[in-house]
Amino acid sequence: MTRVFVPLDSFAVACGANEIADELKRLANERGLDVAITRNGSRGMAWLEPMLEVETIEGRIAYGPIEPGEVAELLDTGFLEGREHAKRIGRPEEHPFLAKQTRLTFKRCGITDPLSLDDYKAHGGLDGLRRAIELGSEATVKEVTESGLRGRGGAGFPTGIKWNTVLQTEADRKYIVANADEGDSGTFADRMIMEGDPFCLIEGMAIAGLATDATKGFIYLRSEYPVAIEVMKKAIHRAEEAGILGSSVLDSGKAFDLEIRVGAGAYVCGEETSLLDSLEGKRGQVRFKPPLPAHKGLFGKPTVINNVITLASTPEILAKGAAFYKDFGMGRSRGTIPIQIGGNVKHGGLFETAFGLSLGEIVEEICGGTATGRPVRAVQVGGPLGAYFPVSLFDTPFDYEAFAAKDGLIGHAGIVIFDETVDMMGQARFAFEFCAIESCGKCTPCRVGAVRGYETVKKIIDGERVAENIALVEDLCNTMKFGSLCALGGFTPYPVMSAIRHFPEDFHGQPMKEAAE
Repeated sequence: MTRVFVPLDSFAVACGANEIADELKRLANERGLDVAITRNGSRGMAWLEPMLEVETIEGRIAYGPIEPGEVAELLDTGFLEGREHAKRIGRPEEHPFLAKQTRLTFKRCGITDPLSLDDYKAHGGLDGLRRAIELGSEATVKEVTESGLRGRGGAGFPTGIKWNTVLQTEADRKYIVANADEGDSGTFADRMIMEGDPFCLIEGMAIAGLATDATKGFIYLRSEYPVAIEVMKKAIHRAEEAGILGSSVLDSGKAFDLEIRVGAGAYVCGEETSLLDSLEGKRGQVRFKPPLPAHKGLFGKPTVINNVITLASTPEILAKGAAFYKDFGMGRSRGTIPIQIGGNVKHGGLFETAFGLSLGEIVEEICGGTATGRPVRAVQVGGPLGAYFPVSLFDTPFDYEAFAAKDGLIGHAGIVIFDETVDMMGQARFAFEFCAIESCGKCTPCRVGAVRGYETVKKIIDGERVAENIALVEDLCNTMKFGSLCALGGFTPYPVMSAIRHFPEDFHGQPMKEAAE
Protein backbone atom coordinates (compact mmCIF):
# COMPACT_ATOMS: atom_id res chain seq x y z
CA MET A 1 0.00 0.00 0.00
CA THR A 2 1.26 3.46 -0.92
CA ARG A 3 0.60 6.28 1.52
CA VAL A 4 -0.27 9.66 0.02
CA PHE A 5 -0.58 12.85 2.07
CA VAL A 6 -3.14 15.48 1.03
CA PRO A 7 -3.30 18.48 3.41
CA LEU A 8 -6.51 19.36 5.22
CA ASP A 9 -5.06 22.74 6.24
CA SER A 10 -7.08 25.79 5.21
CA PHE A 11 -4.24 26.92 2.93
CA ALA A 12 -4.70 23.79 0.84
CA VAL A 13 -8.48 23.45 1.22
CA ALA A 14 -8.94 26.96 -0.18
CA CYS A 15 -7.00 25.86 -3.28
CA GLY A 16 -8.93 22.64 -3.88
CA ALA A 17 -7.33 20.03 -1.59
CA ASN A 18 -10.66 18.37 -0.77
CA GLU A 19 -11.48 18.01 -4.46
CA ILE A 20 -7.98 16.61 -5.10
CA ALA A 21 -8.39 14.03 -2.30
CA ASP A 22 -11.72 12.92 -3.77
CA GLU A 23 -10.21 12.77 -7.24
CA LEU A 24 -7.27 10.67 -6.05
CA LYS A 25 -9.57 8.28 -4.22
CA ARG A 26 -11.79 7.85 -7.27
CA LEU A 27 -8.90 7.30 -9.69
CA ALA A 28 -7.20 4.85 -7.33
CA ASN A 29 -10.40 2.78 -7.19
CA GLU A 30 -10.86 2.90 -10.96
CA ARG A 31 -7.25 1.86 -11.65
CA GLY A 32 -7.03 -0.70 -8.87
CA LEU A 33 -4.25 1.15 -7.07
CA ASP A 34 -3.57 0.33 -3.43
CA VAL A 35 -3.45 3.88 -2.03
CA ALA A 36 -4.05 5.11 1.52
CA ILE A 37 -4.83 8.82 1.75
CA THR A 38 -3.78 10.68 4.90
CA ARG A 39 -5.07 14.21 5.44
CA ASN A 40 -2.11 15.92 7.09
CA GLY A 41 -1.47 19.50 8.15
CA SER A 42 0.52 22.02 6.15
CA ARG A 43 4.29 22.36 6.29
CA GLY A 44 3.75 26.10 5.92
CA MET A 45 4.89 26.71 2.34
CA ALA A 46 1.67 28.42 1.33
CA TRP A 47 2.69 29.20 -2.24
CA LEU A 48 3.09 25.46 -2.93
CA GLU A 49 -0.32 24.40 -1.60
CA PRO A 50 -1.96 22.03 -2.16
CA MET A 51 1.32 20.14 -1.76
CA LEU A 52 0.91 16.38 -2.09
CA GLU A 53 3.45 13.97 -0.64
CA VAL A 54 3.97 10.29 -1.35
CA GLU A 55 5.89 7.73 0.73
CA THR A 56 8.63 6.06 -1.30
CA ILE A 57 11.70 3.98 -0.52
CA GLU A 58 13.66 7.27 -0.71
CA GLY A 59 11.41 8.94 1.86
CA ARG A 60 8.52 11.31 1.30
CA ILE A 61 8.51 13.14 -2.02
CA ALA A 62 6.46 16.30 -2.48
CA TYR A 63 4.68 17.74 -5.51
CA GLY A 64 2.99 21.11 -5.71
CA PRO A 65 1.09 23.22 -6.16
CA ILE A 66 -1.37 20.67 -7.52
CA GLU A 67 -4.72 21.79 -8.89
CA PRO A 68 -7.99 19.84 -9.18
CA GLY A 69 -7.99 17.98 -12.49
CA GLU A 70 -4.24 17.28 -12.46
CA VAL A 71 -4.27 14.03 -10.50
CA ALA A 72 -4.71 11.70 -13.49
CA GLU A 73 -1.73 13.19 -15.28
CA LEU A 74 0.25 13.08 -12.05
CA LEU A 75 -0.47 9.35 -11.64
CA ASP A 76 0.39 8.72 -15.29
CA THR A 77 3.90 10.12 -14.83
CA GLY A 78 4.72 7.90 -11.83
CA PHE A 79 3.71 10.04 -8.86
CA LEU A 80 3.23 6.97 -6.64
CA GLU A 81 6.89 6.00 -7.26
CA GLY A 82 8.16 9.56 -6.69
CA ARG A 83 9.25 10.01 -10.30
CA GLU A 84 10.15 13.23 -12.10
CA HIS A 85 7.43 15.73 -12.89
CA ALA A 86 7.27 19.46 -13.62
CA LYS A 87 5.81 20.01 -10.14
CA ARG A 88 8.07 17.59 -8.28
CA ILE A 89 9.62 19.38 -5.27
CA GLY A 90 11.60 16.46 -3.88
CA ARG A 91 12.11 15.77 -0.18
CA PRO A 92 10.23 18.62 1.52
CA GLU A 93 12.64 18.88 4.45
CA GLU A 94 15.43 19.65 1.95
CA HIS A 95 13.56 22.61 0.45
CA PRO A 96 15.49 25.82 1.35
CA PHE A 97 12.42 27.35 3.02
CA LEU A 98 12.17 24.40 5.44
CA ALA A 99 15.87 23.58 5.70
CA LYS A 100 16.64 27.04 7.15
CA GLN A 101 14.07 26.71 9.93
CA THR A 102 14.39 25.64 13.57
CA ARG A 103 11.19 23.73 14.15
CA LEU A 104 10.33 23.07 17.78
CA THR A 105 6.66 23.95 18.18
CA PHE A 106 5.80 23.06 14.59
CA LYS A 107 8.04 20.02 14.28
CA ARG A 108 5.10 17.68 13.58
CA CYS A 109 3.01 19.98 11.36
CA GLY A 110 2.65 18.52 7.89
CA ILE A 111 4.42 15.32 8.90
CA THR A 112 1.89 13.44 11.03
CA ASP A 113 -1.78 12.57 10.74
CA PRO A 114 -3.24 15.30 12.99
CA LEU A 115 -5.80 12.93 14.53
CA SER A 116 -3.51 9.95 15.07
CA LEU A 117 -2.31 9.60 18.66
CA ASP A 118 0.09 6.89 17.54
CA ASP A 119 1.68 9.35 15.10
CA TYR A 120 1.80 11.98 17.82
CA LYS A 121 3.52 9.69 20.32
CA ALA A 122 5.96 8.42 17.68
CA HIS A 123 7.18 11.99 17.20
CA GLY A 124 7.70 12.86 20.87
CA GLY A 125 4.13 13.59 21.84
CA LEU A 126 3.17 13.33 25.55
CA ASP A 127 6.81 13.27 26.71
CA GLY A 128 6.38 16.77 28.12
CA LEU A 129 3.14 15.93 29.93
CA ARG A 130 4.63 12.81 31.49
CA ARG A 131 7.60 14.81 32.77
CA ALA A 132 5.28 17.49 34.16
CA ILE A 133 3.45 14.79 36.11
CA GLU A 134 6.78 13.58 37.50
CA LEU A 135 7.97 17.07 38.41
CA GLY A 136 4.80 18.30 40.09
CA SER A 137 3.23 21.75 39.99
CA GLU A 138 5.94 24.01 41.42
CA ALA A 139 8.81 22.39 39.53
CA THR A 140 6.86 22.52 36.26
CA VAL A 141 6.18 26.24 36.71
CA LYS A 142 9.85 26.76 37.52
CA GLU A 143 10.86 24.93 34.33
CA VAL A 144 8.62 27.15 32.20
CA THR A 145 9.89 30.25 34.00
CA GLU A 146 13.54 29.34 33.48
CA SER A 147 12.95 28.63 29.78
CA GLY A 148 12.28 32.33 29.21
CA LEU A 149 9.04 31.62 27.35
CA ARG A 150 7.01 34.77 26.80
CA GLY A 151 3.47 35.14 25.53
CA ARG A 152 3.39 34.61 21.79
CA GLY A 153 0.05 36.37 21.38
CA GLY A 154 1.54 39.84 21.25
CA ALA A 155 2.17 41.18 24.75
CA GLY A 156 5.30 39.11 25.36
CA PHE A 157 4.57 38.71 29.09
CA PRO A 158 6.68 36.02 30.84
CA THR A 159 4.59 32.84 30.88
CA GLY A 160 6.11 31.44 34.07
CA ILE A 161 5.15 34.53 36.09
CA LYS A 162 1.53 34.24 34.98
CA TRP A 163 1.42 30.51 35.79
CA ASN A 164 3.04 31.03 39.18
CA THR A 165 0.54 33.74 40.09
CA VAL A 166 -2.35 31.36 39.41
CA LEU A 167 -0.62 28.53 41.26
CA GLN A 168 -0.10 30.69 44.36
CA THR A 169 -3.66 32.05 44.34
CA GLU A 170 -5.98 29.93 46.47
CA ALA A 171 -9.40 29.07 45.05
CA ASP A 172 -11.83 26.17 44.82
CA ARG A 173 -11.64 26.26 41.01
CA LYS A 174 -9.07 27.44 38.47
CA TYR A 175 -9.16 27.62 34.71
CA ILE A 176 -6.87 27.46 31.67
CA VAL A 177 -8.04 29.44 28.63
CA ALA A 178 -6.41 29.15 25.21
CA ASN A 179 -6.83 32.37 23.26
CA ALA A 180 -7.40 31.03 19.74
CA ASP A 181 -9.15 34.20 18.60
CA GLU A 182 -6.51 34.80 15.94
CA GLY A 183 -7.77 37.99 14.30
CA ASP A 184 -4.67 39.85 13.11
CA SER A 185 -4.30 40.21 9.37
CA GLY A 186 -1.47 38.07 8.07
CA THR A 187 -1.50 35.61 11.00
CA PHE A 188 -2.32 31.91 10.85
CA ALA A 189 0.06 30.10 13.24
CA ASP A 190 -2.68 29.26 15.75
CA ARG A 191 -4.85 27.84 13.00
CA MET A 192 -1.99 25.76 11.58
CA ILE A 193 -1.27 24.17 14.97
CA MET A 194 -4.93 23.40 15.64
CA GLU A 195 -5.45 21.93 12.17
CA GLY A 196 -2.09 20.20 11.82
CA ASP A 197 -1.07 19.19 15.36
CA PRO A 198 -4.07 19.54 17.72
CA PHE A 199 -2.71 17.17 20.37
CA CYS A 200 0.19 19.58 20.90
CA LEU A 201 -2.23 22.27 22.11
CA ILE A 202 -4.15 19.73 24.19
CA GLU A 203 -0.92 18.53 25.81
CA GLY A 204 0.20 22.10 26.48
CA MET A 205 -3.11 22.96 28.14
CA ALA A 206 -2.97 19.80 30.27
CA ILE A 207 0.56 20.74 31.36
CA ALA A 208 -0.68 24.23 32.31
CA GLY A 209 -3.58 22.70 34.21
CA LEU A 210 -1.42 20.34 36.22
CA ALA A 211 1.14 23.09 36.84
CA THR A 212 -1.39 25.54 38.30
CA ASP A 213 -3.89 23.09 39.85
CA ALA A 214 -6.52 24.09 37.28
CA THR A 215 -9.03 21.39 36.43
CA LYS A 216 -10.91 22.91 33.50
CA GLY A 217 -9.79 24.35 30.19
CA PHE A 218 -11.48 26.24 27.37
CA ILE A 219 -10.30 26.87 23.82
CA TYR A 220 -11.85 30.10 22.57
CA LEU A 221 -11.95 29.65 18.79
CA ARG A 222 -12.96 31.94 15.95
CA SER A 223 -16.06 30.96 13.96
CA GLU A 224 -14.03 31.74 10.81
CA TYR A 225 -11.94 28.60 11.45
CA PRO A 226 -14.34 25.73 10.61
CA VAL A 227 -11.59 23.20 9.83
CA ALA A 228 -9.77 23.96 13.10
CA ILE A 229 -13.02 23.63 15.05
CA GLU A 230 -13.75 20.24 13.54
CA VAL A 231 -10.21 18.90 14.02
CA MET A 232 -9.96 20.15 17.61
CA LYS A 233 -13.31 18.60 18.58
CA LYS A 234 -12.24 15.21 17.23
CA ALA A 235 -8.82 15.46 18.88
CA ILE A 236 -10.33 16.32 22.28
CA HIS A 237 -12.66 13.32 22.03
CA ARG A 238 -9.76 10.99 21.22
CA ALA A 239 -7.67 12.48 24.04
CA GLU A 240 -10.52 11.78 26.44
CA GLU A 241 -10.79 8.18 25.24
CA ALA A 242 -7.03 7.72 25.71
CA GLY A 243 -7.02 9.11 29.26
CA ILE A 244 -5.01 12.21 28.34
CA LEU A 245 -7.96 14.28 29.53
CA GLY A 246 -10.48 13.44 32.23
CA SER A 247 -10.61 12.62 35.91
CA SER A 248 -7.04 11.28 36.02
CA VAL A 249 -4.67 12.66 33.37
CA LEU A 250 -2.42 9.78 32.28
CA ASP A 251 -3.25 8.04 35.58
CA SER A 252 -1.75 10.94 37.53
CA GLY A 253 -4.71 11.27 39.87
CA LYS A 254 -5.13 14.88 38.70
CA ALA A 255 -8.16 15.94 36.67
CA PHE A 256 -8.26 18.19 33.62
CA ASP A 257 -11.16 18.57 31.21
CA LEU A 258 -11.26 20.59 28.02
CA GLU A 259 -13.94 22.04 25.79
CA ILE A 260 -14.27 24.40 22.83
CA ARG A 261 -16.20 27.64 22.75
CA VAL A 262 -16.70 29.44 19.43
CA GLY A 263 -16.72 33.24 19.28
CA ALA A 264 -18.56 35.32 16.70
CA GLY A 265 -15.43 37.00 15.35
CA ALA A 266 -15.12 40.28 17.28
CA TYR A 267 -11.51 41.47 17.01
CA VAL A 268 -11.57 42.94 20.51
CA CYS A 269 -12.29 39.49 21.96
CA GLY A 270 -8.66 38.70 21.30
CA GLU A 271 -7.98 40.93 24.31
CA GLU A 272 -7.96 38.59 27.28
CA THR A 273 -10.58 40.25 29.47
CA SER A 274 -12.98 40.80 26.55
CA LEU A 275 -12.52 37.13 25.76
CA LEU A 276 -13.48 36.22 29.33
CA ASP A 277 -16.66 38.28 29.11
CA SER A 278 -17.54 36.52 25.86
CA LEU A 279 -16.85 33.11 27.42
CA GLU A 280 -19.22 34.00 30.22
CA GLY A 281 -21.96 34.77 27.70
CA LYS A 282 -21.65 38.54 27.91
CA ARG A 283 -20.92 41.17 25.29
CA GLY A 284 -17.16 41.19 24.76
CA GLN A 285 -15.86 44.31 26.47
CA VAL A 286 -12.53 45.15 28.09
CA ARG A 287 -12.46 44.87 31.89
CA PHE A 288 -10.74 47.31 34.19
CA LYS A 289 -7.54 46.05 35.82
CA PRO A 290 -6.98 45.22 38.63
CA PRO A 291 -8.08 42.58 39.37
CA LEU A 292 -5.90 40.63 36.96
CA PRO A 293 -7.33 37.46 35.38
CA ALA A 294 -4.67 35.47 37.23
CA HIS A 295 -6.40 36.50 40.46
CA LYS A 296 -9.97 36.92 39.30
CA GLY A 297 -10.63 35.76 35.76
CA LEU A 298 -13.22 33.42 34.27
CA PHE A 299 -16.32 33.32 36.51
CA GLY A 300 -14.27 35.25 39.08
CA LYS A 301 -11.73 32.43 39.51
CA PRO A 302 -7.92 32.44 38.96
CA THR A 303 -7.34 31.94 35.25
CA VAL A 304 -4.34 31.36 33.00
CA ILE A 305 -5.00 32.95 29.61
CA ASN A 306 -2.35 32.12 27.03
CA ASN A 307 -2.14 32.30 23.29
CA VAL A 308 -2.26 28.97 21.40
CA ILE A 309 1.42 29.10 20.41
CA THR A 310 2.47 29.85 23.99
CA LEU A 311 0.66 26.76 25.27
CA ALA A 312 1.81 24.64 22.32
CA SER A 313 5.44 25.56 23.10
CA THR A 314 5.36 24.08 26.60
CA PRO A 315 5.43 20.35 25.68
CA GLU A 316 8.83 20.79 24.02
CA ILE A 317 10.11 22.81 27.00
CA LEU A 318 9.07 20.09 29.47
CA ALA A 319 10.28 17.26 27.24
CA LYS A 320 13.73 18.74 26.48
CA GLY A 321 14.23 20.98 29.53
CA ALA A 322 14.36 24.72 30.10
CA ALA A 323 18.06 24.99 29.22
CA PHE A 324 17.47 23.42 25.80
CA TYR A 325 14.73 25.89 24.91
CA LYS A 326 16.50 28.92 26.37
CA ASP A 327 19.56 28.19 24.23
CA PHE A 328 17.66 29.55 21.22
CA GLY A 329 17.04 33.26 20.73
CA MET A 330 18.63 36.50 21.92
CA GLY A 331 18.36 38.86 24.89
CA ARG A 332 15.07 38.40 26.72
CA SER A 333 13.50 36.81 23.63
CA ARG A 334 14.14 33.11 24.10
CA GLY A 335 13.17 30.06 22.09
CA THR A 336 11.65 30.12 18.62
CA ILE A 337 8.96 32.25 17.02
CA PRO A 338 6.66 31.21 14.13
CA ILE A 339 6.92 34.12 11.70
CA GLN A 340 3.88 34.34 9.44
CA ILE A 341 4.63 35.90 6.08
CA GLY A 342 1.96 37.44 3.86
CA GLY A 343 1.08 40.34 1.60
CA ASN A 344 2.88 41.10 -1.66
CA VAL A 345 5.46 38.37 -1.27
CA LYS A 346 6.97 35.63 -3.38
CA HIS A 347 7.25 32.97 -0.68
CA GLY A 348 4.48 33.39 1.86
CA GLY A 349 3.83 30.99 4.71
CA LEU A 350 5.07 30.06 8.17
CA PHE A 351 8.75 30.17 9.08
CA GLU A 352 9.73 29.03 12.58
CA THR A 353 13.12 30.24 13.72
CA ALA A 354 15.00 31.40 16.79
CA PHE A 355 14.67 35.08 17.66
CA GLY A 356 17.46 37.21 16.20
CA LEU A 357 17.17 37.19 12.42
CA SER A 358 17.11 40.69 10.98
CA LEU A 359 13.94 41.95 9.31
CA GLY A 360 15.93 42.31 6.09
CA GLU A 361 17.01 38.65 6.17
CA ILE A 362 13.39 37.60 6.59
CA VAL A 363 12.06 39.79 3.78
CA GLU A 364 14.82 39.48 1.22
CA GLU A 365 16.30 36.00 1.78
CA ILE A 366 13.45 33.93 3.23
CA CYS A 367 10.52 35.62 1.50
CA GLY A 368 12.37 36.20 -1.76
CA GLY A 369 11.08 39.75 -2.13
CA THR A 370 7.76 40.79 -3.59
CA ALA A 371 5.49 38.74 -5.82
CA THR A 372 5.27 41.65 -8.27
CA GLY A 373 9.05 41.95 -8.57
CA ARG A 374 8.90 45.59 -7.54
CA PRO A 375 11.10 46.86 -4.69
CA VAL A 376 9.85 46.40 -1.12
CA ARG A 377 8.79 49.73 0.37
CA ALA A 378 7.21 48.88 3.72
CA VAL A 379 6.74 45.91 6.04
CA GLN A 380 4.07 45.89 8.73
CA VAL A 381 4.98 43.66 11.66
CA GLY A 382 2.49 42.72 14.36
CA GLY A 383 -0.88 42.72 12.59
CA PRO A 384 -3.12 45.69 11.78
CA LEU A 385 -1.89 47.50 14.91
CA GLY A 386 1.80 47.01 14.09
CA ALA A 387 4.22 49.68 12.89
CA TYR A 388 5.31 50.07 9.28
CA PHE A 389 9.05 49.58 8.91
CA PRO A 390 10.91 51.09 5.93
CA VAL A 391 13.89 49.47 4.23
CA SER A 392 16.20 51.69 6.30
CA LEU A 393 15.18 49.70 9.41
CA PHE A 394 15.73 46.26 7.88
CA ASP A 395 18.75 45.73 10.13
CA THR A 396 16.41 45.49 13.15
CA PRO A 397 16.69 42.06 14.84
CA PHE A 398 13.44 40.12 15.27
CA ASP A 399 13.35 40.59 19.03
CA TYR A 400 10.76 42.11 21.37
CA GLU A 401 13.06 44.78 22.81
CA ALA A 402 14.74 45.61 19.50
CA PHE A 403 11.38 46.29 17.86
CA ALA A 404 10.14 48.29 20.85
CA ALA A 405 13.27 50.46 20.62
CA LYS A 406 12.25 51.35 17.05
CA ASP A 407 8.65 52.15 18.09
CA GLY A 408 7.39 48.83 16.74
CA LEU A 409 6.07 45.56 18.09
CA ILE A 410 6.36 41.91 17.15
CA GLY A 411 2.83 41.06 18.26
CA HIS A 412 1.75 37.65 17.00
CA ALA A 413 4.71 37.70 14.56
CA GLY A 414 2.71 38.27 11.41
CA ILE A 415 4.47 40.35 8.77
CA VAL A 416 2.78 41.85 5.71
CA ILE A 417 4.94 43.10 2.85
CA PHE A 418 4.14 46.03 0.54
CA ASP A 419 5.90 47.09 -2.65
CA GLU A 420 6.57 50.62 -3.91
CA THR A 421 2.97 51.17 -5.04
CA VAL A 422 1.55 51.26 -1.49
CA ASP A 423 -0.16 54.48 -0.39
CA MET A 424 0.96 55.01 3.21
CA MET A 425 -1.51 57.83 3.81
CA GLY A 426 -4.27 55.39 2.93
CA GLN A 427 -2.75 52.83 5.30
CA ALA A 428 -2.80 55.36 8.16
CA ARG A 429 -6.44 56.10 7.48
CA PHE A 430 -7.21 52.36 7.44
CA ALA A 431 -5.65 51.92 10.91
CA PHE A 432 -8.07 54.46 12.39
CA GLU A 433 -10.96 52.98 10.41
CA PHE A 434 -10.17 49.47 11.64
CA CYS A 435 -10.03 50.63 15.24
CA ALA A 436 -13.32 52.52 14.91
CA ILE A 437 -15.08 49.44 13.53
CA GLU A 438 -13.64 46.97 16.03
CA SER A 439 -13.73 49.08 19.20
CA CYS A 440 -15.84 47.65 22.03
CA GLY A 441 -16.77 51.25 22.89
CA LYS A 442 -15.99 51.07 26.59
CA CYS A 443 -13.32 53.80 26.72
CA THR A 444 -13.47 57.24 25.15
CA PRO A 445 -9.92 57.46 23.71
CA CYS A 446 -10.55 54.40 21.54
CA ARG A 447 -14.26 54.84 20.81
CA VAL A 448 -14.09 58.54 19.88
CA GLY A 449 -10.39 58.89 19.06
CA ALA A 450 -10.46 56.37 16.22
CA VAL A 451 -13.38 58.15 14.52
CA ARG A 452 -11.80 61.58 14.91
CA GLY A 453 -8.50 60.16 13.68
CA TYR A 454 -10.12 58.78 10.54
CA GLU A 455 -11.77 62.15 9.87
CA THR A 456 -8.51 64.04 10.40
CA VAL A 457 -6.46 61.80 8.09
CA LYS A 458 -9.18 62.23 5.47
CA LYS A 459 -8.59 65.99 5.71
CA ILE A 460 -4.84 65.43 5.24
CA ILE A 461 -5.57 63.31 2.15
CA ASP A 462 -7.69 66.16 0.81
CA GLY A 463 -4.84 68.61 1.42
CA GLU A 464 -6.66 70.57 4.12
CA ARG A 465 -4.31 72.36 6.57
CA VAL A 466 -1.85 69.46 6.30
CA ALA A 467 0.73 70.57 8.89
CA GLU A 468 -1.90 71.45 11.50
CA ASN A 469 -3.82 68.23 10.99
CA ILE A 470 -0.69 66.05 11.19
CA ALA A 471 0.11 67.75 14.50
CA LEU A 472 -3.47 67.04 15.60
CA VAL A 473 -3.11 63.36 14.64
CA GLU A 474 0.07 63.11 16.68
CA ASP A 475 -1.66 64.63 19.72
CA LEU A 476 -4.63 62.32 19.25
CA CYS A 477 -2.35 59.28 19.00
CA ASN A 478 -0.67 60.17 22.29
CA THR A 479 -4.09 60.34 23.95
CA MET A 480 -5.07 56.94 22.53
CA LYS A 481 -1.74 55.33 23.36
CA PHE A 482 -1.72 56.33 27.02
CA GLY A 483 -5.45 56.63 27.71
CA SER A 484 -7.02 53.54 26.15
CA LEU A 485 -8.07 50.60 28.31
CA CYS A 486 -6.56 47.96 26.03
CA ALA A 487 -4.16 47.45 23.16
CA LEU A 488 -6.76 48.06 20.44
CA GLY A 489 -6.81 51.79 21.09
CA GLY A 490 -3.36 51.80 22.67
CA PHE A 491 -1.59 50.27 19.67
CA THR A 492 -3.49 51.98 16.83
CA PRO A 493 -0.96 54.87 16.98
CA TYR A 494 1.83 52.49 15.91
CA PRO A 495 0.76 52.11 12.26
CA VAL A 496 -0.41 55.72 12.04
CA MET A 497 2.68 57.41 13.46
CA SER A 498 5.14 55.07 11.73
CA ALA A 499 3.50 55.84 8.38
CA ILE A 500 3.83 59.58 8.99
CA ARG A 501 7.36 59.33 10.43
CA HIS A 502 8.92 57.02 7.85
CA PHE A 503 6.99 57.99 4.72
CA PRO A 504 6.45 61.79 4.93
CA GLU A 505 6.47 62.07 1.13
CA ASP A 506 3.05 60.38 1.08
CA PHE A 507 1.67 63.05 3.42
CA HIS A 508 2.09 65.88 0.93
CA GLY A 509 5.80 65.89 1.75
CA GLN A 510 5.11 67.16 5.26
CA PRO A 511 7.48 65.60 7.82
CA MET A 512 6.09 65.00 11.28
CA LYS A 513 8.68 67.25 12.97
CA GLU A 514 7.69 70.25 10.89
CA ALA A 515 4.04 69.50 11.55
CA ALA A 516 4.66 69.45 15.28
CA GLU A 517 6.40 72.82 15.12
